[in-house]
Amino acid sequence: MKKIISKALLIAASLLSLATATAQTLPAPTIAAKSWLLFDATSNQVIASQDPNLRIEPASLTKIMTAYLVFSALKDKKLDINSKITVSTRAWKVDASSSKMFIDPATPVSIGDLLFGLIVQSGNDASVALAEAVAGSEDAFVVQMNREAERMGLKSTRYGNSHGLPSAENYSTAQDLSILAARLIADHPEYYKTYYSTKSFTYNKITQPNRNRLLWLDPTVDGMKTGHTEAAGYCLISSAIRPNGTGQRRLISVVTGTASDQVRAQESLKLLNWGFLNFDTVKLYAKGQALATPEIWKGTQAQIKIGFSNDTYVTLPKGSAAKLKPALERKDPLVAPITANSKLGTVKMMLDSKVIAEFPVVALETVEQASIFGRAWDSLRLLFK
Repeated sequence: MKKIISKALLIAASLLSLATATAQTLPAPTIAAKSWLLFDATSNQVIASQDPNLRIEPASLTKIMTAYLVFSALKDKKLDINSKITVSTRAWKVDASSSKMFIDPATPVSIGDLLFGLIVQSGNDASVALAEAVAGSEDAFVVQMNREAERMGLKSTRYGNSHGLPSAENYSTAQDLSILAARLIADHPEYYKTYYSTKSFTYNKITQPNRNRLLWLDPTVDGMKTGHTEAAGYCLISSAIRPNGTGQRRLISVVTGTASDQVRAQESLKLLNWGFLNFDTVKLYAKGQALATPEIWKGTQAQIKIGFSNDTYVTLPKGSAAKLKPALERKDPLVAPITANSKLGTVKMMLDSKVIAEFPVVALETVEQASIFGRAWDSLRLLFK
């Protein structure tokens, strides 16, 4: 089943939520994959998808969560990117037939090099070594992975290891993977820029190319990760950033279960091009911009400014922005005290009489309670309102 502008994703508590809606009838492209999804990271909106909630084996796409936790540990100064660790026997002996960085217990390796090995070379040995560096053991790290997945709202994802080699306890969906990818890019932009666009890496005198072919085929693609096992097929999460009016716009595609390395690259590029060519992402309101100044009761002032806690964007078919209309639904009467950022209503964006997005409207300022006499007077006034 194909869905267009289907379901909004929350990639962080501070980001805007969108409504489940169909904005247009533009047919989605035919993608030769088991499941796929195209996500606009600027508006946090799914543009199109096919079987996005189908449970899949994520293979090495698992390593995105591994990288996320390592980046978080670096950000929190629990790890130093230049520090060197001793490679454990468990990391060294990871499945010899699988992708490896070729680290060795006899040679200490830096966290920075391990990250290149994890992301560029897709080394399963690097994944175990990083897991042990963060949590002491891979098993303890997997607990952290599942805890983080729960915190992100990845309801259909479970991890059984740090690398993605086949396990009954390793599964996810295209939808969950799009949320994870967007979170990594949003939460760790500098690390994303450093590692995910790197085309090759040499370690132990062995040079290995990044398996993401799109890094060579399209200069706007700056990541993200490939995956493959016999059961999973060939998978690819890719991301590209291109001009959007006076700014830029990022799309993330998730393609799973394709027939070959070439097909996953071809279908991912097809999906990205389709999204950029057929849809616009429009900025509706700026962070802190007052949408209205309604009356407030029992407060130290007569009115309160309401608006948005973040810049608000919406993705819609090209040429339809002029037909977009806002509809404000407010929780009246507004009664003090009201603190800044309290939700006071919702703006629904309408296109051809259909709701295509919803945004929470919040108080842009704090209004304290009036004196007892002011509150009594407003209570009397409310009786006759």
